[in-house]
Amino acid sequence: MATLTRLHYFNRVVETGSISQTSRLLDVQPSSVSRQLTALEKELGVRLINRTSRKLGLTEAGKTYYQYSRRITAEFDEAARIVNDLQQKPKGILKISMTVGFGEFCILPLIPAFSKQYPEIKLELEMTGRVVDLVEENVDIAIRTGQLRDSNLIALKLTDNNFTLCASPQFLRENGMPKSLHDLNNFNCISYEYAGWRDWYLMKEKPNKLNIKSELTIRSINGQKQLALHHAGLALLPIWAVKEELANGSLVKLLNQHVISPYESLSSTYAIYLNRELVAPKVRVFLDFIKKNIDFN
Repeated sequence: MATLTRLHYFNRVVETGSISQTSRLLDVQPSSVSRQLTALEKELGVRLINRTSRKLGLTEAGKTYYQYSRRITAEFDEAARIVNDLQQKPKGILKISMTVGFGEFCILPLIPAFSKQYPEIKLELEMTGRVVDLVEENVDIAIRTGQLRDSNLIALKLTDNNFTLCASPQFLRENGMPKSLHDLNNFNCISYEYAGWRDWYLMKEKPNKLNIKSELTIRSINGQKQLALHHAGLALLPIWAVKEELANGSLVKLLNQHVISPYESLSSTYAIYLNRELVAPKVRVFLDFIKKNIDFN
């Protein structure tokens, strides 16, 4: 930064042809301008300006150096302007990593409206089941389910993951309806083929693992829903994934008096971002937008 300051002083002296006029423009003492010029010449090991009591003149080295110095300071000023503009206005590349199911059902439907409202934000979307490293992978926002492990991150809660047991009306007509939790062992239950989420638990003070018959597993929330819609069995799905099907009757809630989860504890979904003092506008407006527009009812 000291060298950059000296370049600014040098450029102004060349452009005004006067140390005193430069001092007035920069609101500093003439002696400060002279010291900066001397320090720059000493740093370079070459004289840039011939100074007499009456006038200043660029040396050959000074003329060459000025061409570069002017470009350097101009690019630095432009970089500062652009960065400041990014901090004031939502624009730039916004990289978002999200879980597949939540992304498909809750985030992707909102993207066209968000892009229309913020056309200067370029979205890079990733849907994955793995836990991403926000710093190493340069991710702005990660949408995850579960507990927050890194205290250097900020988590904005989007929703609780409330699950409902459901099946298609045709499946229930052909196979009957479970009257109690004990009946689940008599029905084909579609389970989530993912470590830690394959079993079903009755949520009380302590989770009780349920005895179910599962001859069909799939690693996809949408896949489970499609199987249930096509009469393959009972499915335990997040309400946000099946709200339309429950509303139009293509899926039916079962044993709704119980709280059932595919995991041993109740979970929530969060939007996670780096704990920075200055949150970029592109991050802030996306978080505000999804919080306002996601409908979980």
